[in-house]
Amino acid sequence: MTTEIKARPAGAALAHEESQLREIAADVLQYARAQGASAAEAEVSEGVGQTVTVRCGEVETIEYNRDKGIGVSVYFGKRRGHASTSDFSPQAVRATVDAAVSIARFTASDDYAGLADEALLAREIPDLDLFHPWSLVVEDAIEMAQTCESAAFEVSKKIDNSEGATVSSQHSHFAYGNSNGFLSGYPSSRHWISCAVIAGKGDAMQRDDWYSSARDASRLDAPALIGRTAGERAVRRLGAKKISTMQVPVLFEAPVAASLIGHFVSAVSGGSLYRKSSFLLDSLGKEIFAPWIRITEDPHIRGAMASGPFDEDGVATKQRSVVEGGVVQGYFLGSYSARKLGMQTTGNAGGCHNLLLADSGEDFAALLRKMGRGLLVTELMGQGINMVTGDYSRGAAGFWVENGEITHAVEEITIAGNLKDIFRGIIGAGTDVLSRGSKHCGSILIDRMTIAGE
Repeated sequence: MTTEIKARPAGAALAHEESQLREIAADVLQYARAQGASAAEAEVSEGVGQTVTVRCGEVETIEYNRDKGIGVSVYFGKRRGHASTSDFSPQAVRATVDAAVSIARFTASDDYAGLADEALLAREIPDLDLFHPWSLVVEDAIEMAQTCESAAFEVSKKIDNSEGATVSSQHSHFAYGNSNGFLSGYPSSRHWISCAVIAGKGDAMQRDDWYSSARDASRLDAPALIGRTAGERAVRRLGAKKISTMQVPVLFEAPVAASLIGHFVSAVSGGSLYRKSSFLLDSLGKEIFAPWIRITEDPHIRGAMASGPFDEDGVATKQRSVVEGGVVQGYFLGSYSARKLGMQTTGNAGGCHNLLLADSGEDFAALLRKMGRGLLVTELMGQGINMVTGDYSRGAAGFWVENGEITHAVEEITIAGNLKDIFRGIIGAGTDVLSRGSKHCGSILIDRMTIAGE
């Protein structure tokens, strides 16, 4: 379901035109060359936004943000210097380049430093439909947040407190250029509505939330639906019980399942690999996941939150297979980490772009039935992950499942295992896909994990 709010073209005003950002970036590069730099790169960015939060029906905060910045890197051979400023005046720009030049002159040489290979730079910049200005006056934002929170309270009289409902609209644009002849940029937007409420009294209180985010406001879920979902999630957690320590199947609900894919990305990203701080060293071409698992990266999905025509090095992004048949087909590398590893960049300087986990053809209810008896995890707490060994241990809350049906809420437990075993133990991926960020996946069913309870 989507909201009936229409995105209007006259969004929150950015102070500069894209052409001005590109002109500043070009001036930076020209001045860096005049100072003797053998190579240089610059990013010029600007962002504006409005965020309104309502709590218990009253306006709690109204925030306006306006940010801008210039980041400059200069190279003298293999020596690199970096400096930044938020001042766009010509004097400040030159002073920032001078500072980067001074840093580079006193920096040790790094054989892997330098710009991305010229042949890999993006030459065609497709329009990926990433910019949808939302002309949202603050009074309308307040009304939307109140509608959202009110819908949560209407779910049950057991909900009598709130952490607030928030409506936010953000717009930005940037230009990136380097002395290899690359100069490009584009605008983008991100809007969201969220709600978090508390049900119950005293020690029996339970909290839960829900949110919707999109580049185009017309694709946001309706505020009332978001609030109602948050309220229903909080109420269903009442009466939570502890359970005994055991080993059972575990179903990660879609909102938390994406974290498992995130751990894989971290383990096969350039920095972790060349520092040898990953449990998946030398995993290229090896079967890491269950044999049916397929993960692809598609940076060019129109309107998606992690789409982009090029990475932070200016390297063209492209669709590729990351995992096929459970076998790792590629890492996540920027230019620097690729050189450190003796490989070629994958266009992932700055992170991954729209990872898609192929589902197993089962919806959420089917995954519950497939699990039969086990734990449904809806919230994870803590950061008990050792990326060197893959050991995984996190606080969790959720629901106990018997005969494929949810029976009661569960709290004060820890789920544990090793990520290698978890990846190989994936026996189902749901069709209930959430696409809130860079990882698009549904609920994930693991064949067996240790639950530490009473």
